Amino acid sequence: MDADLVQMQKKLADYQNALFKEVRITQIHANLHWFSLSLSAVATGILDSQYLELHELQDESNPEFVVEVVYLFLADSEKLLDDLSRDLTQQNVEFEKAQAQAQKMKGSSCSIGAPRIKNACIEFQKFCQEKNIRGCLRYLQQMKQEFDLVKSKLKALFALEQNVVAAGGSIPKMQPIDLID
Repeated sequence: MDADLVQMQKKLADYQNALFKEVRITQIHANLHWFSLSLSAVATGILDSQYLELHELQDESNPEFVVEVVYLFLADSEKLLDDLSRDLTQQNVEFEKAQAQAQKMKGSSCSIGAPRIKNACIEFQKFCQEKNIRGCLRYLQQMKQEFDLVKSKLKALFALEQNVVAAGGSIPKMQPIDLID
């Protein structure tokens, strides 16, 4: 065999191996980054164990279950927040209606494991019971801030998951962690 051909084949093989090594390194990096982001969201109280339980319901027959549930939550919550914003600017605020809307958001935030939204909803409901418009407006703003934070963190998490899968990796199963205070 021609020495030049052997040299070209070796270069080709080395190049192919380098490509696969890059893919493996990319997979490892993406997996570590995803895991770090997931733990960060749980450790900061943005998500709780209910989010992990939601993942337990996902299987091969519906691999997009969590993403679908979360996007339904995001759409419903945005509508509820818009409705609350509009309702609280009316001349005669219907506090019972606002309290019921906050109850719905509280329940759905519990279902996906978003405790900070839930806690803001609880405080909002207290001010609804007192018919305190200033308190309601303050906690509506808090609900919006917590919602925006959860939304951005979950969208970032889902984007990382897509990157891991696109790189040929698999999404590691999330495990509960014990936090030391």
